[in-house]
Amino acid sequence: MRVRDIPITAWVGMIGIAVAFFCAIFASFIAPYGETEVVGSVWQVADAKYFFGLDNLGRDILSRLIYGARTTLFVALAATIISFSLGIILSFTAAVSRGLIDTVFSRFNDLMMSIPTLIFALVVLAVLPQNLTVLILVMAVLDSTRVYRLGRAVALDVAVMEFVEAAKLRGEGKIWIIFREILPNTLSPLLAEFGLRFAFSILFLSTLSFLGLGIQPPAADWGGMVKDNKDGIIFGIPAALVPGTAIAVLAICVNLVVDWLLKRTSSLKGGRGDA
Repeated sequence: MRVRDIPITAWVGMIGIAVAFFCAIFASFIAPYGETEVVGSVWQVADAKYFFGLDNLGRDILSRLIYGARTTLFVALAATIISFSLGIILSFTAAVSRGLIDTVFSRFNDLMMSIPTLIFALVVLAVLPQNLTVLILVMAVLDSTRVYRLGRAVALDVAVMEFVEAAKLRGEGKIWIIFREILPNTLSPLLAEFGLRFAFSILFLSTLSFLGLGIQPPAADWGGMVKDNKDGIIFGIPAALVPGTAIAVLAICVNLVVDWLLKRTSSLKGGRGDA
C-alpha cells in the first residue's frame, strides 16, 4: 500500500485521532490552566484569554477539554483492549473446540446480549464502587459480547480451511491453532472492528458520565462536561456544545478510518493468505 493511495477521508480521520491522542498525552504541558482550577466567573463568554469561555464553576473549558481527552481516551482504549482480548480468546476457543464448550459459551453470550447494555451497566455501576477500574471492567465485559459474536463468525470460516486441518493432523494444540493459524488470517476484519468498538466505547463512556455513573467529578471527561454545562443551553450559553462537538468529531474520525479499513479488507486475508 502506497501513501498516495490512502483517501483524503482516511487522512482526515487519522489526523483527528492523532490530535486527540497528542492532547491526551501532553495535556499537562499544553493546557493553559489546571484541570480543576477556577479562573474566572461562571459561564464567562469566550474571548482572547479564554478561547472557549468558562464553565459552570468558572473553569477554563479549553483546559478541561484537553484534560478530558486524556481521561476519555484512556478509559475507552483500555476497555476496548480488554474487551477484545476477552472476546477473541473465548470466541476462538469456542470455534476450535466446538461441541459443549461452543454451546455453553455461545448461549451465555446470547444471554448477555439479550440484556440492554445501558440498563445493565447502570445497575452494575450503581451497586459497585465507582472508580476507574470498575468502570473499565464493566464496559469491557459488556462490549466483549459483541466482539465474541464477530470473532466466532470469522474464526469458524477459517477453522475449516485446509491449513488449519493440516495443523490439526500434525498434532498442534488449540493454542497454536488459535494464535498461529486462525488469528493471522482474521486480523483485517478484527482491526476494523477494533476501531468501531473504540468509537462505541467513547460514546458509551460519555453516556455513562452524562448520567452520573461514569467519570466522577472533579475529573474532566467530555460526557461529564456536557452534563455539567447542560443548563447553560437554556440561557443561550454554548459551554455544553464544545465537549459534545469533540465527542462527535472524534467518533466521526474513527469511523472514517474504519470505513477505509473495511473497504481495503472486503474479504478475509492474513498471514498465510498473503504468502
